[in-house]
Amino acid sequence: MVRLMRRAARLAAVVCAGSTLAACATVTRGTEDAWMIHSDPSGARVETTNGHQCTATPCAIKMKRRSEFTATLSKPGYKPASVQVTHRTSGAGAAGVAGNVIVGGLIGIGVDMYSGASQDLTPNPVTVRLEADAPPERVIIQ
Repeated sequence: MVRLMRRAARLAAVVCAGSTLAACATVTRGTEDAWMIHSDPSGARVETTNGHQCTATPCAIKMKRRSEFTATLSKPGYKPASVQVTHRTSGAGAAGVAGNVIVGGLIGIGVDMYSGASQDLTPNPVTVRLEADAPPERVIIQ
């Protein structure tokens, strides 16, 4: 009888721990997101201050949800353009954190906040209109 009660207690502990993780945004959303960037005209090179790049827009770069960076776009014949990207708590991430509160998962809340799983990159997606370089002045020799 004692052995049966111990097994039941272990099973209850495993079920409680599992239900805490089920509402955890880290599990349901992950800690990375695809940051998408488009340019007008397309085909611009993108470099970010956190070391990521893509050779031509449109493109998607896998980033940590907690990332903060500046992306610089460049294309021959156009002026370079930059966009600042940060993060904010998303609706889905907030739901995961709320699920932790309901189930009583204080550890899950801490994990979600630390990992950034409750965050979304913003702006995402991004569209940047590139401005053409001024044509060189023509010198007329008479």
